[in-house]
Amino acid sequence: MSNKLEEARKIINSVDEQMAKLFAERMRAAETVYEHKKEYGLPILDQKRENEVIERNSSYVEDEILKGYYIDFLKNMMSISRAYQHRLQNGLKVAYSGVEGAFAHIAAGRIFPNGNRVSYGDFKAAYDSVVKGESDVAVLPIENSYAGEVGQTMDLIFSGELFINGIYELEIHQNLLGVQGATVEDIKKVTSHPQALSQCHDYIEMRNFKTEQANNTALAAKTVAEANDISLGAIASRETAEIFGLKVLEANINKSGENTTRFAVLSKVGAKDSTLSSTVLMLTVKHEAGSLAKAISIIGQYGYNMTALRSRPMKKHSWQYYFYIEIDGTVDNENGKKMLEELKEVCDQTKVAGTFAPHTEI
Repeated sequence: MSNKLEEARKIINSVDEQMAKLFAERMRAAETVYEHKKEYGLPILDQKRENEVIERNSSYVEDEILKGYYIDFLKNMMSISRAYQHRLQNGLKVAYSGVEGAFAHIAAGRIFPNGNRVSYGDFKAAYDSVVKGESDVAVLPIENSYAGEVGQTMDLIFSGELFINGIYELEIHQNLLGVQGATVEDIKKVTSHPQALSQCHDYIEMRNFKTEQANNTALAAKTVAEANDISLGAIASRETAEIFGLKVLEANINKSGENTTRFAVLSKVGAKDSTLSSTVLMLTVKHEAGSLAKAISIIGQYGYNMTALRSRPMKKHSWQYYFYIEIDGTVDNENGKKMLEELKEVCDQTKVAGTFAPHTEI
């Protein structure tokens, strides 16, 4: 064996020994990262952060050929780190409202793929489970592009103590489902949630189907599966079809191709993370002429672009309203603190409800 080969193998053995120690050290750090994500209700995959790490670390390798291999090495390392964090996540309890197969169940699974999803009967029960410590996070809908805001969730966020630590967009595709062996031509009646029936009104009219309302799309699919009747169809998601052993007879039958629901992740602690670049503010204005206009003006004066503004009636005060506002940027800085102080002059209540990364699709 040549001296050069022996020397090369010694170098490899020495480097491998160092890498093994560094690998273990890196994975211990990944545990700390996971604990942070668990506390703040953040998903394991942070693509922006991974891209930044790859760009920075690959610059340490000057050889352009080796750099490409090193980027592959980094991507593989990050994949291993995510897999380890997913294993740690097995104990995470994720509350949602509805039943298995409902869109909230699907959203919770896509955000926290290894979390333990726990079903609750309504939004408040899911929310309260986090407040009581029964669950780590809650995943609740806040808005649908077709039906508008989900007022009950917004009311809970306004009056409660949990923070938004992410808003995620789930594009909803409605499908015609039937039992195995059924065809589209066999279907005479469809069942689903009223909103889903409305979204698919044109398709239902075209097919001349009779309709029957259900409490949600998942229960509709369950009804069809249990009836085992080829003439009865359900309108629901592909995931729901898989859960109840149904067949997708026709896909994407909702009339609007842009049917998206935004889900908020709520936890006890407000997150401070560089990837969460937008903020949710909630406020009530004084009963004085122009108070709302003044509040909006103050937000603009401090350089914040307002991307959403919605009003909601306050349940305990007739004809009084609070406002839900989304802005670009965060307020945990000197500029933001000054803006919040100035808002207090025209607002009875101001609340920083949380932060999120805009347009995060799941």
